[in-house]
Amino acid sequence: MYYQYLSPERIKGFENYKYSAIDTSPLSNYVMHPFWNLVVKLVPTWLAPNVLTFTGFLLTLSNAILLSVYDYNFCASSDLHPASLPIPKWVWIVCAINHFLAHTLDGIDGKHARRTKSSGPLGELMDHGLDSWAALFMPTCMYSVFGCGEYSCSPLRVFFILWSVHLCFIFSHWEKYNTGVLYLPWGYDISQMVLLAAFLVTYFNSYQYWKFTVPILNIGSGQVIELLIYGGTFAMSLPVSLYNIHCAHIKGELKQSTLWEAMRPLVPILVLFVSTTAWAVYSPTNILYSDPRVFYWLVGTVFSNIACRLIVSQMSLTRCEAFNWLFYPIGFSVIYIFSFPLKSNTEVQIAWALLILSILAHIHYGVCVVQQMCRHFKIHCFSLKKKNE
Repeated sequence: MYYQYLSPERIKGFENYKYSAIDTSPLSNYVMHPFWNLVVKLVPTWLAPNVLTFTGFLLTLSNAILLSVYDYNFCASSDLHPASLPIPKWVWIVCAINHFLAHTLDGIDGKHARRTKSSGPLGELMDHGLDSWAALFMPTCMYSVFGCGEYSCSPLRVFFILWSVHLCFIFSHWEKYNTGVLYLPWGYDISQMVLLAAFLVTYFNSYQYWKFTVPILNIGSGQVIELLIYGGTFAMSLPVSLYNIHCAHIKGELKQSTLWEAMRPLVPILVLFVSTTAWAVYSPTNILYSDPRVFYWLVGTVFSNIACRLIVSQMSLTRCEAFNWLFYPIGFSVIYIFSFPLKSNTEVQIAWALLILSILAHIHYGVCVVQQMCRHFKIHCFSLKKKNE
């Protein structure tokens, strides 16, 4: 059922929107962009840029689904779970190819839009909106490389790793909400290269290659990745965002007039983090060990919905939402879980019900927003043809 999520004020804001981004990453500027400038020339000029964007997302989703089939509980690459069969070797090369293509498509969609003179707010919204959902799938794919064994991390620690990736994503868009400029994080392209290398190394050497301890740190290979992710978020992404917001404040260029309005985008993120962390830590049936994947996907999907609504607000220069209606079913479910005795599988069933609801609600939001923008701007999402007046 079609629903108009965008108010007239937000539609008006999109009419006046102009893309503003700064990318200072050496890897991006000296390696990736020159490569993408060559690749984009191979794309037919009749192909809509949004086709590239959506195809890249589907390739990332395909990796997540494929690894879910062969490694649902993240035990296939762990020697502590001999009953779980190792992931077939061909899966890793398929994941590597899909990931490389997805990263490439994500890098050339904007270039192709400028090349075909079809740049607009819809393309950026789809690009960053789908990236917010892909931020869930890539860390969980990386977890399958190392498994939940002695050289890697527990499901609870992976939950916090996932949140670190989410925070890295949201900080850049929170920064743009306040400054009007999207400062692209250095860690994005680096993380893409690391994941690609992990897939390729695992294909050529098997998952056993990662069963080692770093001598000086005395931690496993998977735990090294954990430290790098935390460092990228809290030592690089957050300080840079705070610095850029501070500079905008000094210059008098902040988009928000008060501290509350500036911090408002982080409120639903904090609510989601606190509620899901409490659920994960104090789960009556230890859901992160009985079915970690459903929990990761639930949190990542709700996060993506919150992030998409923030992106809509920052692009249209309107006030962002401080509450997400998906908190209602999650809150009621958490209260029920901690208030009544549960059977062993009831908590997982509740999580699955919430995940299905969240996916349907998120897809409905995305489809309706795209349709509404296409109708207003008289364009097609996946075609360069213009709609008739």
